[in-house]
Amino acid sequence: MGNPVEHSRSPWIHARFAELTGQHLQYGKRQIALDQFASAVRDFIAQGGRGCNITVPFKFEAAALATHTSERALLAQASNTLSFSGLEITADNTDGAGLVNDIQRNAGFDLSGKRVLLLGAGGAAAGVLGPLILAHPTSITVAHRTLDKATTLVTRHAALATLHKTELLKKGLEAFEGDFDVIINATASSLSGAGVPVSASTLKPGALAYDMMYGPAAQGFLSWAAEHGAQPRDGLGMLVEQAAESFLIWRGVRPPANEVLAELRALMG
Repeated sequence: MGNPVEHSRSPWIHARFAELTGQHLQYGKRQIALDQFASAVRDFIAQGGRGCNITVPFKFEAAALATHTSERALLAQASNTLSFSGLEITADNTDGAGLVNDIQRNAGFDLSGKRVLLLGAGGAAAGVLGPLILAHPTSITVAHRTLDKATTLVTRHAALATLHKTELLKKGLEAFEGDFDVIINATASSLSGAGVPVSASTLKPGALAYDMMYGPAAQGFLSWAAEHGAQPRDGLGMLVEQAAESFLIWRGVRPPANEVLAELRALMG
């Protein structure tokens, strides 16, 4: 459920998961009017729906609609995965697990002990910050054009970061010095065609530069990363891995995400 949603690859991904795991699953996409989200969810439950994924702009509404909320969705204050049992709605957020799994499993890049720069403090960044902390980097710097927004996100995750001995910092998106092992672009800069919001001086040689976008939208960021000696990676793997986490929640079976990712990349050329 989202608006817009026509471009979504999720029905193909979940159909392939179901085929490979022997599950019977019907998964479609619904474009929801901006003021009709809550009623659309209740209508879907009444029709026998068992769960759904949520995309922009409804992730915050999805979390607020839930009767039960996972710890990671509580931290994010946003949900991309709902499960239904009777009148109960359980909200979870699999975006961060999808990101971390793609970086560590598929890209083979261990986040433990690394210095991470997270660009953005909106819903996309909020959904991944908790799982990034759980991967035990040395530090995570959240940078956003509005420092207050970065501060709010960092404050909400401060206890978790302290527990896992990760230094959590915040900065505005003005020019700043850095030497980061990983840069994750969670801003809308790629989607809007804007330039990369930080200087190349923030990239360590051989750093991983990750854009949550994929396809043509991500090409500007990926080209910038390659030009400056970084390892570029788009968000297609995150898309598949977060879907795999949702599938596991709904069906109790973990699908072969790496196999489906390879097939999807081939399909997209």
